[in-house]
Amino acid sequence: MGVPGGSLREPGGTPTGEAVRDILLHRAHDVAPWTEALLYAAARAQLVADLVRPSLAEGLIVVLDRYIDSSLAYQGFARGLGIEAVLAVNERATGGLLADLTLLLRVDPERAARRPGGPPDRLESEGRALQARVAQGYDELARRYPQRIVTLDGERPAAAVAADVEAATLAALTALAVPAVPATSTTQSAPAHSTTQSAPAHSTTQSAPAHSTTRDPRDVR
Repeated sequence: MGVPGGSLREPGGTPTGEAVRDILLHRAHDVAPWTEALLYAAARAQLVADLVRPSLAEGLIVVLDRYIDSSLAYQGFARGLGIEAVLAVNERATGGLLADLTLLLRVDPERAARRPGGPPDRLESEGRALQARVAQGYDELARRYPQRIVTLDGERPAAAVAADVEAATLAALTALAVPAVPATSTTQSAPAHSTTQSAPAHSTTQSAPAHSTTRDPRDVR
């Protein structure tokens, strides 16, 4: 974690974030919507402080499994807290560090639920109704921010989805004038003030790079 080729997930990625993850996802207790939103933001704040900003300062591209868009879809839209309200909290938590690109992989919720995986976490255990609202939330975000969120068909074969992800990422890097690392490279040598996010859509995952170190926090594009 925190090194070229490492894996960063949300919530988690740091000792503090992993402890918050356990509270949010693996404990059988009620969590109020705003408590949930603030815990996600707290874990995110620690991840940005410990790993994301230092990696960007070194000129690395950061890829995250989920980021702020997940909170906007889950707590902002599905929980009814308001997209703008949850965005404002996360702007404070991250110092305005937003993603340049979110790759939204869309899969039918019914088919996604049948895909093999571990035991359902606390959110997954709430059932299909929540996941349907989350999917609507992601669709709303894609409508609001079409320049930043690229929607891909996550039901295609894995190799085809991977090719789509690569093409969309390279296009974004080209637009940002960030040199890309060759596909065969085993090290991250491409200098870039870029962050990439992942977040599930229709119960799957989402990826996104972010070149957000100097941007106005409200310029979510």
